[in-house]
Amino acid sequence: MPLPPAPLYLDTADAVDRFLSGLTGVRTLALDTEGASFHRFVDRIYLLQLSTSHHEAVIDPLPIGTPSLLGALLEDRTVEVVLHDADYDLRLLHQDYGWRVTNLFDTRVAAQLLGIRAFGLAALLEQYFGLKLDKKHQRADWSMRPLPADMLDYAAQDTRHLLGLRDRLHHELEKKGRLHWAREEFGRAEGTRWDTDGADQAFLRLKGARDLTRRELARLRELVKWRDGIAAELDRATFRVAGNEVLLDLARIAPTAREALFAIKGFPRGMNDARAAEALQAVARGNAVPDSELPRFPKSARWDRDPDFDERVAKLKSVRDVVATKLDLDPGVLCSRDRMEAVARRKPRHVDDLAEVTELRKWQVEVLGVDFVKALAGFANRDDSPYKPG
Repeated sequence: MPLPPAPLYLDTADAVDRFLSGLTGVRTLALDTEGASFHRFVDRIYLLQLSTSHHEAVIDPLPIGTPSLLGALLEDRTVEVVLHDADYDLRLLHQDYGWRVTNLFDTRVAAQLLGIRAFGLAALLEQYFGLKLDKKHQRADWSMRPLPADMLDYAAQDTRHLLGLRDRLHHELEKKGRLHWAREEFGRAEGTRWDTDGADQAFLRLKGARDLTRRELARLRELVKWRDGIAAELDRATFRVAGNEVLLDLARIAPTAREALFAIKGFPRGMNDARAAEALQAVARGNAVPDSELPRFPKSARWDRDPDFDERVAKLKSVRDVVATKLDLDPGVLCSRDRMEAVARRKPRHVDDLAEVTELRKWQVEVLGVDFVKALAGFANRDDSPYKPG
């Protein structure tokens, strides 16, 4: 049964339930979501695109709320859910609906484990099927209604060929003996959700924040609260209120008058007097923070009296790079630096010791474990230095 010429657009609870009820027996489905983080302060799901081998639909959740039958499908371990670059979708699905996908196949991860360097969906569809995706709506505002037909078709194209791509990648993973690698990665992705811990310290993660003094950081903290408060009130992406560079300049310059505020490059010229006054008040609050309470970056854990640490990491990196070349894998995909550092800290003397390095995947131990232990064997008789948090 061929796919319909245009996707079904479902925006009533009855229509969605009828469609989803008709998927009884489906064991593989492709899914994608559309958010609006480029336009809105709090991102959420504005469209859900769904394809099976015989069905295609775009579900509009705005008028219907939670499509619970879809959640039941996604949480059914007998149903494989195919996504591309699933991380953000999984976070939104959990944030908006509390769903946890339990049988995932991520085509981006699969492509990376095959050694494919151009692993974007458009690049993969062109490589495997000769298709060229039109990306003209890549930064479209999916919260707008009504959505024109070309935007709906654009949304549907992200799942239209995903099952075929999954089959090709699955076959190649099997052929290379790497399917169990992918399954371990997919299993680890289950339960992906937003980490809300440390949200009040988010200002420290702004690019350029480390170049500020502690007093400037105090101003930045207040200015971020000011900017984000306006963005939340207007439901507008934060950069559309004031960009991070503007906030950094405000923190450095610390203007005390309206004229100085508007003289800063990039400060919104349309900002009304009340909002501008609030920005000046934010700067003043940052100035009033006592020296003893000024924010600081948390100290990184240090490895005191461990002069061999960098040398051990370098040895592991050399091993990793050789194996990556042999397997035709990107070195960072084979084993990232933070995982090699975790191995170096553990100082394994036997491959079994690597089971205690929780950051390391089983498939990575399988591929790298013996060589990692051999690379560190020369350090075995050196004085083991205790870990001391700084």
